[in-house]
Amino acid sequence: MCVNYAPVQRQVLRDVFGVEPPSDEWRAEAWRDYPAPIIRAGDHGQRECVLAGFGMVPKAEIKRRNEETMQRTGAPPKVRDYDTMNARLETIGKLQSFAKYWRECRLALVGATAVYEPCWETGKAVRWRIGLPDGEPFAIAGLWRDWPDGSATFTMPTVAAETHALMRRMHAPGKEKRSVVILPRDEWDDWLNCRDPELARSFLRLYPADAMVAEAAPAPPRKKAVEA
Repeated sequence: MCVNYAPVQRQVLRDVFGVEPPSDEWRAEAWRDYPAPIIRAGDHGQRECVLAGFGMVPKAEIKRRNEETMQRTGAPPKVRDYDTMNARLETIGKLQSFAKYWRECRLALVGATAVYEPCWETGKAVRWRIGLPDGEPFAIAGLWRDWPDGSATFTMPTVAAETHALMRRMHAPGKEKRSVVILPRDEWDDWLNCRDPELARSFLRLYPADAMVAEAAPAPPRKKAVEA
């Protein structure tokens, strides 16, 4: 899984991905609901870049649905808060949050310089930075959707990683091992312009462990608020 990653910045979008960056700003690290740049296919198949929220269904949308249910029925809301930053390949075509957009092949490239995962080999969770040698930027396979207000959100499909020499080391003991998909550069445009969801599945495979690098990268301590 991946719920925290480092998006690429403006010059990388121009130089590596060949797109003009969005005008709005984004942070050096993305978490749930944070805006980050994604690349998708335009009307004529060309690459275009937009800012999209990380997570297919934002917290605000879940809250809105629950409030609507309360007003309509007076009953307690049935839609619990749930994470949609990742979508399991095994169920991506079945779950309501993803299925329509998967069938429509709304595929995206999520530019990144690192993903962050917890490693428990010391007996406690230590954040690790995972990426390519020399900080080379890469593209993670993504799926996106739009909203009535014109905004967009995205998720990262994940695949089983029990056999992957690196990614199987991440997450707590006994937890299922999953990984996002790093797409080889020569497949970027084929992925973006794929219009067959079954063919799209063939792109979602583990990246070779020996072509990746990883190291412990504990998050910096949060600054305490200064009392007035």
